[in-house]
Amino acid sequence: MAASRLPPAALTLKQFLRRQQVLQLYRRILQAIRQVPTETDRHYLKEWAREEFKRNKDATDEDAIRMMITQGNMQLQELERTLQLANS
Repeated sequence: MAASRLPPAALTLKQFLRRQQVLQLYRRILQAIRQVPTETDRHYLKEWAREEFKRNKDATDEDAIRMMITQGNMQLQELERTLQLANS
């Protein structure tokens, strides 16, 4: 049997794609936060997002991760709607 060329900690394709979804969500949240008008609110939201992602970084249950991504997308949409209303 030939030894695998992948390092022991290599991600499966499914894990890799899920990781990309999480990173994309994180970037989109940070982009939305940049549009918040007050510095203190921006700082608070950025810290909140950072802590939420850090707190869940070791999650491995696929269903839980999918649920967290869904919740994150809903929170992002709510933030975007709030910013849209504030700017009108």
